[in-house]
Amino acid sequence: MASFATSISSCFHGENLNLSASSSSLFSRNTLTFFTHVSGNDYNHRKQFIVLAKRLSGLEEAMRIRREREQNSSVSIKRRTPLRRLKVSPRLPVPDHITKPPYVSTKLLPEIATEFQIHDEEGIARMRAACELAARVLEHAGTLVRPSVTTNEIDKAVHQMIIDAGAYPSPLGYGGFPKSVCTSVNECMCHGIPDSRQLKDGDIINIDVTVYLNGYHGDTSKTFLCGNVDDATKRLVKITEECLERGIAVCKDGALFRKIGKRISEHAEKFGYGVVDRFVGHGVGTVFHSEPLIFHHRNEKPGSMVEGQTFTIEPILTLGSTECITWEDNWTTLTKDGSPAAQFEHTILITKTGAEILTKC
Repeated sequence: MASFATSISSCFHGENLNLSASSSSLFSRNTLTFFTHVSGNDYNHRKQFIVLAKRLSGLEEAMRIRREREQNSSVSIKRRTPLRRLKVSPRLPVPDHITKPPYVSTKLLPEIATEFQIHDEEGIARMRAACELAARVLEHAGTLVRPSVTTNEIDKAVHQMIIDAGAYPSPLGYGGFPKSVCTSVNECMCHGIPDSRQLKDGDIINIDVTVYLNGYHGDTSKTFLCGNVDDATKRLVKITEECLERGIAVCKDGALFRKIGKRISEHAEKFGYGVVDRFVGHGVGTVFHSEPLIFHHRNEKPGSMVEGQTFTIEPILTLGSTECITWEDNWTTLTKDGSPAAQFEHTILITKTGAEILTKC
């Protein structure tokens, strides 16, 4: 799920953030002062300039690579028919005996809870159970990905597997979301609503599964390849998964949250990919979405991790622009330029020495 810096709108499986200022403005050339003669106290000013110049040159190099990638992408990426909304079938029923999360009784979008999700031994055991189920459901959903299968068929299979396990599909009814899973194809960044569209050879699809089991949510997603995918898009998918792995690798008790975005951005920029800043990770546990919000791009947000805490990391990378548009359904969000986007997500548990991936099969 993605998140934002100043205000929240449709916020599940990636909280939606609207940033008030461009990060590049922090490195404006207008802030630099050149010194031709250095003496006395001026030496300290010169040292500050050198440090800032190094930061600027690194950012410029990353942006140069990204621009070249965008310019060349039209040659190497297979042209696809733009996505459009097709038929969305009615929501599927859930047996009465299955415990439902509180938000199901209203169509209002819940606010992001301010409390961190920190668990005792019993809570950790329940989180493991919910996350293990989510991982198994996602793995099964991935086996269904092939040309001619509809995203609605994937939704039905996911829904059935979850309720058969005595759990509730967390997306269903969250802020009025009509389906049990998110299916985001090609240029869809996230929150895609399953419909009658058939997958085509060369597509990519992110399947985002969250289950509510015994009062706890387990949240995970993965981007799958459908048939013969072009090399440029396959690399995007590969690097996005690597970015998630690198973000998780910096996590442990006492680590700063902002290290996650720094590590992800460093790896993505090597390949010229954009890191979407509008959507973020989030705390998860007895509440579907809570603080902390996990920013996947470079940031200076305060806060550090605590042992026993659970949250998601879920970067979205694009081959082109990171700007996006959202359909009138208020959920489906696409890259503005139609370029492919990929996302991977895990729920993790912070330990004294690192992080345990709870949604790994």
